Amino acid sequence: MMEQCSSLGKIALLVAMAEGGLIEGYVESAREKGFRVATGKVGSMDMQKIIAAVETAAKREGLVDERYRSQHALYHAILEALQGLGRGPMQLGDVLRTAGLRFAIVIGPRILSDKDDLWIAVGMYGMIGAPIKGHEHEVCGLGINHL
Repeated sequence: MMEQCSSLGKIALLVAMAEGGLIEGYVESAREKGFRVATGKVGSMDMQKIIAAVETAAKREGLVDERYRSQHALYHAILEALQGLGRGPMQLGDVLRTAGLRFAIVIGPRILSDKDDLWIAVGMYGMIGAPIKGHEHEVCGLGINHL
C-alpha cells in the first residue's frame, strides 16, 4: 500500500487524508516499517480544543511520555500544522470560523534510511470555514519537529 512512502511527513499526511478502510491500511503499513502512529478526529471553533484532542490522542497511544521534551516537540508540530491549515496564524472562533479535521501523529526517522534520528510529525486534513454548511473548504497542514 505505501511501498514508496518512506518519509515521516508523507505518512502523516496520507494517514490524515485517508478515508474509510484505507486509514487502517496506511497505519498498518507505517507500523510495519517501524513508525509509531496515532489517529483521531476533532471539530471545533476553539484552537485550544484542537490542540488538546491531538495531545490526548498522542498520550493515549503512548507516543509521548511525561518528559517535557516529547510534549514540547508535539506541541510545536501541532502549531506548525495549524499554521498550514490557516495559511498563517490560526484564527477560528474569534473570526467565526470552524474546523472539522482528521489528524495523524507519527513518530519515527525523518526518512527510513536514518533509523537513529527520531522525529514527530502531525498531519491534519479537513474542512475550515464559516460555521454554515456549504461555506467551508478543504485544508491540510503538516508539522514536523525533532525529538
